[in-house]
Amino acid sequence: MALPELISVADFFQPPAGESPSISPDGTRIAYLAPRNDRLNVWIDTFDSTEQPRCVTAAENRGVYDFRWTDDPRWLLYTRDDDGNEQWHLYRVDLDDPQTPAVDLTPFPGATVVRFDLPPQRPGTALLHINNRNSAAFDFCELDIATGEITVLAENPGHVGRWLRGPGDEVFAVAPTAAGDIEFRRWSTDTVVAVYDGADYPMGVLPVQPTPDGAGVWLGSNRGTDRTRLVRLDLTTGEETEVDSHPDLDLDTRGAVTPVLPSPLILERRTGELLGARYLGERQVIHALDPRFADVLAKLSELSDGDPASITSDDAGQRWVVTFTHDREPGLAYLYDHATGESRLLLRPYPHLDPASLSPMRPVSIPARDGLCLPSYLTLPVGVEPVGLPMVLMVHGGPWFRDSWDFDPTVQLLANRGYAVLQVNYRGSTGYGKSFVKAAIGEFAGKMHDDLVDAVEWAVRQGYADPDRVAIFGGSYGGYAALVGLTFTPKVFAAAIDVVGISDLANFLRTIPEFAKPHTANNWHLFVGDPDDPRQEADMLARSPITHVDRVRAPLLVVQGANDVRVVRAESDNLVAALRRRGVEVEYLIKDDEGHGFVNPENQIELFHTIERFLAKHLGGRES
Repeated sequence: MALPELISVADFFQPPAGESPSISPDGTRIAYLAPRNDRLNVWIDTFDSTEQPRCVTAAENRGVYDFRWTDDPRWLLYTRDDDGNEQWHLYRVDLDDPQTPAVDLTPFPGATVVRFDLPPQRPGTALLHINNRNSAAFDFCELDIATGEITVLAENPGHVGRWLRGPGDEVFAVAPTAAGDIEFRRWSTDTVVAVYDGADYPMGVLPVQPTPDGAGVWLGSNRGTDRTRLVRLDLTTGEETEVDSHPDLDLDTRGAVTPVLPSPLILERRTGELLGARYLGERQVIHALDPRFADVLAKLSELSDGDPASITSDDAGQRWVVTFTHDREPGLAYLYDHATGESRLLLRPYPHLDPASLSPMRPVSIPARDGLCLPSYLTLPVGVEPVGLPMVLMVHGGPWFRDSWDFDPTVQLLANRGYAVLQVNYRGSTGYGKSFVKAAIGEFAGKMHDDLVDAVEWAVRQGYADPDRVAIFGGSYGGYAALVGLTFTPKVFAAAIDVVGISDLANFLRTIPEFAKPHTANNWHLFVGDPDDPRQEADMLARSPITHVDRVRAPLLVVQGANDVRVVRAESDNLVAALRRRGVEVEYLIKDDEGHGFVNPENQIELFHTIERFLAKHLGGRES
């Protein structure tokens, strides 16, 4: 047995040939992302024509990742920031006049559009959350897409996290109370409609989707239960009615946090009616909530052995475009015609990668030392006996997020280089019930880290991992976990990779964007502490790697984007300086054109060449 041929770093991290397709309302075209000058841009392809696909955006320094058709197929909207600074502007493309440059519809210096919605009930408009008036507060505005005119619907006093338009165009606010609970409030009368226990929702109540009649919202609720189910909240009475649930799984709310992931709710495009709901365990489960969509979903599911991801249709509900999540054949996109039953492949994002040479991602359950079950994923290199391998423990960010079954180029690169890769949904991860999340309260650098160490010991007991050749690798919270690994358990890990990780919890919370600070009560303050309280600050410093640099023995790679507004550059600069003063081996890679993680392909390729060299040196895996 032998490892397969080396797959180049560029093959894993070059831009996809085409991904994220979405069908036009009239069903004649798709928009999708593909590279132009090595940056992802929006392209248009016509189904029933011999015309060649054409690029309709001209992003150069930073690619496009979020775009949408409007109800008028003439207009397409997309967001883009500059060099990772997360100051997202909203742009409009005129598809009838492709020579006209894209128009910045939010041309306000320093402003950010954190969300935009296209309400089916008001064609030609978009609803924006934007902070052009006050950088610390997002106002609620309506945009006329054709003219660019913006009308302010409600000004944010500073604490509202989400706005809604309800019955009779009434504005509703979703905001935390002084006690940390989450209120739905009628704005004009300052009337509380409903209250949710904030401690049960560290990332807020998700999703919040207005019903087509405007009289209510669909949302994920765990009120009175450990699991998150789909309910309808009546905006007049405050009554909550269950719409759907799964006996064992949570509603998959990740797409409400990260728009590049599929939305928890599948909606009828023209009317906004509810078609389906997504749940997530080891794999995805979709509940069809509309009989006709159930028929469509059955046909779509036959196209791949992956899990249906993005699902879009034309206004008539006849033509459908679906992509699939898969651990070795990601992003396959198909066109399906429900009237004829015919389908065809539209896009294969990575045609140069052979699925047979990639490694399956296997769900495993790992017991923590206190008996908690840790749902995890193990990826083993193909072609070799899975015994005594060098291993990389990859820790997801958040921490209020989760790992899931999908294609991860980082995991596949590491497996191709001969490493076992273990991904652990430690306590605090979402998707496993609110008690699993709340088990992490007060456990930063405590039981949350014990879970990771227990997972390493499990892999060693199973024979997969060589205990002397284990590295810990993560980004954001995962970067913090990697630093905790070197400082709190220095004998466990032979090396660590910290990507935009937190080294000083108190400094991190003091330097997050001002608009985020009112919304930290139910996550960072509840789970870690408030740095304005001297007693809590002392505890936070005791749980911060920067306080314990004298314990570091293993080599470390630190990666930082200079424009990161979430985990600022000082988190890495201060750590690296402290370690170098002690003579600890630390490599530092920083990029001036990146933010909270590397996005530009040339930077990703440099990063992963650096990572493969670093791990080969300290763990003994292969390198190109």
